[in-house]
Amino acid sequence: MYLGIDIGTSELKALLIDGGGDIVGSAHAALTVQRPHPHWAEQDPQAWWQACGRVVSELRQQYPQAWAAVRSIGLSGQMHGAVLLDAAGEVLRPCILWNDTRSAAECGRLRDQHPEMMAISGNMIMPGFTAPKLAWVARHEPEIFSRVAKVLLPKDYLRWRLTGAFVSDPSDAAGTLWLDVAKRDWSDELLAITDLRREQMPALVEGCEVSAMLKPALATEWGLSSSVAVAGGGGDNATSAVGVGAVEPGDAFISLGTSGVIFVVNDRLRADPDSGVHAFCHALPDRWHQMSVMLSAASCLRWACNLLSVTESQLMREIAELSDEQLKAAPLFLPYLSGERTPHNDAQATGSFFNLRHETGRALLGYAVIEGVAFGLADGLEALSRSGIGQCSLTGGGARSGLWAQLIADVLDLPMVTHPASSSGALGAARLAWLADGGERGQVCRKPEVAARYLPQPRRQPWLRQRLALFRLLYQQQRVARELLP
Repeated sequence: MYLGIDIGTSELKALLIDGGGDIVGSAHAALTVQRPHPHWAEQDPQAWWQACGRVVSELRQQYPQAWAAVRSIGLSGQMHGAVLLDAAGEVLRPCILWNDTRSAAECGRLRDQHPEMMAISGNMIMPGFTAPKLAWVARHEPEIFSRVAKVLLPKDYLRWRLTGAFVSDPSDAAGTLWLDVAKRDWSDELLAITDLRREQMPALVEGCEVSAMLKPALATEWGLSSSVAVAGGGGDNATSAVGVGAVEPGDAFISLGTSGVIFVVNDRLRADPDSGVHAFCHALPDRWHQMSVMLSAASCLRWACNLLSVTESQLMREIAELSDEQLKAAPLFLPYLSGERTPHNDAQATGSFFNLRHETGRALLGYAVIEGVAFGLADGLEALSRSGIGQCSLTGGGARSGLWAQLIADVLDLPMVTHPASSSGALGAARLAWLADGGERGQVCRKPEVAARYLPQPRRQPWLRQRLALFRLLYQQQRVARELLP
């Protein structure tokens, strides 16, 4: 048996697979994000550890025989988060998350003073990445920065609690701006730019290699063997790719979770930092990937449902009853509730509705939201220059909606396939645990069964293209309007 653990933004998930790759069971525990100031997003790392304890207890209780047979653990996690530990291993401040944009000013200074940062890291300098966060801490919390002994990413903090080892992997480390992505190793030059040293970073192993062993005392407490290994694991999107079998050049998927991601596998580094496209290491050796990222995707739908006092399923049912004529006249929505990354790199971008009237009902508002997210993905696909994508798997919570999947297929003019709901970062993490235990890549990383297929509908595309053009114009007008504000 193999256990995969995934630290998301809104929940921690865990999943058990057997030696044939079949899913035995899963559990999850909710997480919350703290936003004490505008542009801030933080979580307490202790909350991840407590959530991990809850899912372990649930799996152990529900699947006792399978649980006792666990041989290896894989880890997946939200990327870019800055967990700062002192020399005693104490957390110095809440983790600054991937969607925290407070470091926009630091990004500007880094771009102006250190253009080599983009050349070595292969990525545009954006507030979501880890290095600008540390530059912000150094400037605004110097007493904390002076005490930093280790900088860990979220999943690697969990690994440290599991094993006592400070280890990361290239796929997650690539999102820090401290990694030489081509060499898959820390860059001393990049670290020095933010006044950090290699010894403050975790060691690196590939995602499918053994990183450390589970602490004996914890193994006993959890009812596991003392020989349980913990694999290197990966950033959430790279592990999700392993979960959907996207491991060969040209394989692609879209993740419709809190954020929205288009992910394409490469057999070499294909960096284009000026486009806003991310170029990262994959969770497997000799593989890289390109990725466009929008900061708010399914989280926009949750936001709208909270405002409208309706469940997501009910709102989707109401949207499904709208005619094409109604949809053509629907409001437009800019989905930039947390700013935006690809392609705009605009921390100040905001969400907005356009073309509201007295008769606008909540179904039309809901449609505008899911359409706006689809349009944001279209911007990301254009930044990727389509990269030879012929078909995409659709994963994440938003993939549960056939209506949304069809809309994305129509807007992107790409066939979409969905998989069973358990195809996730946790599944990819469990597969990496299997590989670390000697599993063969072809067997472990097979593509999961297809739950549904969605082909583009030509009849809708002309008016969707018109609305997409207006969507893009509205963003440009917003940028102009912000410049006129005091």
